[in-house]
Amino acid sequence: GGARTALFNWLLAHGQARREGGNGAFLLRIEDTDRNRLVEGAEAGIFDILRWFGLEWDEGPDVGGPLGPYRQSERSALYREHAEQLLAAGHAYRCFCTPERLQQVRAEQIANKEAPGYDRFCRDLTPQQVTANLDAGMPFVVRFRMPLAGETRVHDELRGEMVFQNANLEDLVLLKSDGYPTYHLANVVDDRLMAITHILRGEEWIPTAPVHVRLYDAFGWNPPRFAHMPLILAPGGGKLSKRHGSTAMEEFRAQGYLPEALMNYLALLGWSFDGATEMFSRDDLLAKFSLERVNPSPGTFDYAKLRWFNQQYINHVLTLDDLTLRVMPCVAEAGLIGPGPFNDSHADFQRVREAVALLKDRIETLAEAPDLLSYFLSPELEPYDPALLVPKKSTREETLNGLEAVRRTLPTVDLGDEEATEARFRALADELGLKPGMLFMPIRVAVTGRTQSPGLFETLRVIGAERVRTRIDAAISYLIAWSPVADPAAAAVEQESGAEHR
Repeated sequence: GGARTALFNWLLAHGQARREGGNGAFLLRIEDTDRNRLVEGAEAGIFDILRWFGLEWDEGPDVGGPLGPYRQSERSALYREHAEQLLAAGHAYRCFCTPERLQQVRAEQIANKEAPGYDRFCRDLTPQQVTANLDAGMPFVVRFRMPLAGETRVHDELRGEMVFQNANLEDLVLLKSDGYPTYHLANVVDDRLMAITHILRGEEWIPTAPVHVRLYDAFGWNPPRFAHMPLILAPGGGKLSKRHGSTAMEEFRAQGYLPEALMNYLALLGWSFDGATEMFSRDDLLAKFSLERVNPSPGTFDYAKLRWFNQQYINHVLTLDDLTLRVMPCVAEAGLIGPGPFNDSHADFQRVREAVALLKDRIETLAEAPDLLSYFLSPELEPYDPALLVPKKSTREETLNGLEAVRRTLPTVDLGDEEATEARFRALADELGLKPGMLFMPIRVAVTGRTQSPGLFETLRVIGAERVRTRIDAAISYLIAWSPVADPAAAAVEQESGAEHR
């Protein structure tokens, strides 16, 4: 959700605003005033994942800008100054209630089946009471003094005018007892001082939007334009959570999803260009996105659809060289090739490229690449069940005879010539009195350790003659040493008789 909201903000500033003649700018601001929830390294992680996602910012903590600083923890004096303005004008008040009292009030409200919320106990303290509490060193927070009657209207760019009854709204905390602001004060002040024109944020902020509008009024400022992004629901409805799958961008990256595919998919969770087009590049989105076409209705996160998008980009959008360079760190981490830097001069680039060319229509995420490519890149195969070598309706003796014939034939075959190799092995099958599939399947298993692979003869070409001979020898040894307890035909895996390519 956070990434989708960031994307829509970026597309509005860098796409729609600039297309319409504006000077759109996308700002990155770090909201780090909740000191109890600070996570070491989180800021660097935000920079990293947004850049990986393909979003760059015009102003921010690491790039600077004319309206900084862009970390809220470095703007504390500004917030205290504005809180004092509200206090002086009577739009805010000091609340000395202890956490224990607030907890007791909440418990009583719940017991009485009342809506929980602050009971405004300190709202009407006299100046003398406030002074006495301050002199006694009592800690306090600053709360906003909401009107007790009437209504507040908020215009939302997606929903139109929303009306809130003031009697149902709380006196929210603006400044905490540690001197740091809450989101409500800090963002209103920063959005004004940073000349923000549009605020795109999650739908969960709708309940406090009227408080923000009242804050703007209290300062004598015109509010920016608000657009609350639709919720992203779990499959089947409800809140998206870990039990449904990954929810963090870092997790999707680690699982091998492409940023282009994620951007494409997330853009369609709430926005549509024409109701039919699905594939949008980054440039397409910049050219076509408009806030007016964002639907306020919730979208459902479909993991299968995201995998489909990822596979489309892998198989149809990325160039083979680009895909190869993205796969290489994954297979290097699995120990299948040497370490980086990864470029087309890398010693293993060409053989990874050849393997990727054969398997890219089967790779759905980059994280799957090491397993799918392993038999092309690893010097030796993982051990496999010798029963896999024996096709259905065949015997160990027939299979062993066929593989020994293949071993004798290999020195006379140029595996680089796929057509000639296929013709020679078809002729060999005829000589042995076998259907081609009865010979080809044992070869496939012998050189890959699997019953399925790309076309057999292109697979042989990419694996290479030396490894093919070594693996055929190993398969022959497996069969000689194998002692099946049942008919080999029954022990072999189910497969289509005579299948030559899978």
